[in-house]
Amino acid sequence: MDWVKIVYSVILLVCGILIFVAPFSQKGDERRNFIKTKAQSYAFIVVIGMLLLEVGESIYLTIQGNTSYNSNENSPIVLLTVISIIYLATLIFYRKKYGD
Repeated sequence: MDWVKIVYSVILLVCGILIFVAPFSQKGDERRNFIKTKAQSYAFIVVIGMLLLEVGESIYLTIQGNTSYNSNENSPIVLLTVISIIYLATLIFYRKKYGD
């Protein structure tokens, strides 16, 4: 494996852990929990939508009889990156919106 991919994976893993663990270290009120819950639910909806599109594409190409279809599944690193970016963006958005 290329060393750049290893470094990128480690950096992504550390950032992901910090993003998901940092809010739990702070004792907060109900508003903070509400903001985290909204950001998590939005990120979950986007991930489910991405996976549904992938399944739909696979079904469509199978019905069309495309036998040369090589399932271009999303890489786990790409999926984790997208989830982390969406969660961080929505967390920042809701923090500004609800004032935390």
